[in-house]
Parts: sequence; C-alpha cells; structure tokens
Amino acid sequence: MIRAVMVISTQGKPRLLKFYQFQPPEKQQEIVRYVYAALSGRPDNVSNFVDADSIFGPATRLVYKHMATLYIVFAFDSSENELAMLDLIQVFVQTLDKCFKNVCELDIIFNFNKLHTVLDEMILGGQVIETNCDQILKHVDDIARIEKSSSTKSLMPKSISSRFGQ
Repeated sequence: MIRAVMVISTQGKPRLLKFYQFQPPEKQQEIVRYVYAALSGRPDNVSNFVDADSIFGPATRLVYKHMATLYIVFAFDSSENELAMLDLIQVFVQTLDKCFKNVCELDIIFNFNKLHTVLDEMILGGQVIETNCDQILKHVDDIARIEKSSSTKSLMPKSISSRFGQ
C-alpha cells in the first residue's frame, strides 16, 4: 500500500502532501523534515530507495526522484514493488508535463487543485488505480469540463434568480 505521496522543494518546503493513513499535522511536519533531511544529503549517484522504518513503521520504504527544484517522493510498504513505484513516479511526472507543458515548481504551487486531481486519478486510498497517462489526462479534462459547466449554471429556480438580477 502507498502510505504517502510528497512533493518537496529542494529548500524543504512541502508543495504536495497526501497521506493515505491519517497523520496529525505535527506528525506530517515531522515526516516532511525527516524525508527532506534524508534526501537532501544524498549524492546523485546513489539508489533512489531509502528505508523509512523509523518514521512510518516496519517494512516501509521511500522511493524518490529529484527533478530540478523538486523531490517527488512515494512512501510505501512491502506489499508494493519498488520498481513499480519508481515507474509510478515517472507516470506522475509525465502526466504533469502533459498538463502543464513542462511542469515546474510554480505550476505546482498555482495549480494545486489540478495536481491533486491528477494524483487522485492515479491513486485511490493508497492503491494504484490508473497508470496510463492518456487515460488520466482524459479524466482530468472531463472533470475540469464538468466543473466549468456547473459553475456557470445557476442553481436557483428562474423565478427566484430573476428577482436578484441573475
């Protein structure tokens, strides 16, 4: 099971935190500090897998990808395959690249809703549900289209809305 997905800047600022098991805010901050400390000191030529038993519990690992000014980190338990998790990060990044035309940290900051939608289309309750970039993008576009069409329609009956000048 995937326990958490984190996107952390190279300055240690969390840009996305999604925990699939409840963690109080204080514990979330502790986890971010631990993960950042563990990753920021690692050289580029070492493995992308890190044991995280001390913070998440037994048999938990982190897999990460360092891209430009971001660390993209998935925490998972022993029921998940390490290489599949690394591939899932790649799918996540490719999908975001297609959404934002070469994603950067500012895209993540200013479009966090879309970022969460992409992640929710990939992972539900800690389980991977979709790994096809095109399918994920189709679902995200469908959601955006529905949101846009529903936000322009008035939910008030015509007789009431005419009284309020709508």
